[in-house]
Amino acid sequence: MEKSRRDFLKIGGICALGLSSLDVADAFAKKRVTEFLTNPKAGTAKRWAMAIDVKKCWNEGNEGCTECILACDLAHNIPDIPVKRQEVKWIWNEKYENAFPGQEESMEPKEVKDKPFMVLCNHCLHAPCVRVCPTQATFKDPDGITMMDFHRCIGCRYCMAACPYGARSFNWRDPRPYVKKINPDFPTRDRGVVEKCDFCVERLAIGKIPACVEACKSKALIFGDLDDPESELRKALASRFSIQRKPELGTMPGVYYLI
Repeated sequence: MEKSRRDFLKIGGICALGLSSLDVADAFAKKRVTEFLTNPKAGTAKRWAMAIDVKKCWNEGNEGCTECILACDLAHNIPDIPVKRQEVKWIWNEKYENAFPGQEESMEPKEVKDKPFMVLCNHCLHAPCVRVCPTQATFKDPDGITMMDFHRCIGCRYCMAACPYGARSFNWRDPRPYVKKINPDFPTRDRGVVEKCDFCVERLAIGKIPACVEACKSKALIFGDLDDPESELRKALASRFSIQRKPELGTMPGVYYLI
């Protein structure tokens, strides 16, 4: 039976676990592979997307909270590189003027513009990174997630140049020595590979929600099917005013900010 590219990536990811704390024989255990690829609880959607309720991020003493970032780092073996220009980021906080450049004259209140905004890959419907990748290491899944196949990436960084959101990081050095605690359920990467947020596709495959959403104590992150009118995500977007990053570019981002 022909497998989808995501299945190929999942199997490849399990293979890559041999680079961390599991040996290849254990990683290829039949039960582990079967659970990973055929779990009946796997989440499904026509287009996965996220809404960030920024007021919940800032209220009740939550401003400056990094629980979502820490959870993402732990789940995906993201290295803590001490050199800032070489750091690897999947989720991080940005100032308003950096997250929404060119919107300084917009009507958002000043207290909004003075706060930090959580940013990540926007999983655009029309993703520029996908169009420029020469090896198809970056590709779109049918459910809207912009995926990364670490094994196909040749480190050309065309995707980084094409991404208007700065959502991709390049491994200038072997990242493994900078991972504080290896998560054996997600592959580590090599030097010369680009990486980014993948909406926790490995967790969706076994019926879990993204690590950042699970870790958010203020319930500020809403994840769901953008094409389902009955989803919590769609209901939140229908009831609140939202903004997106650089919507004028026509990429149709999959991340919304509820103001």
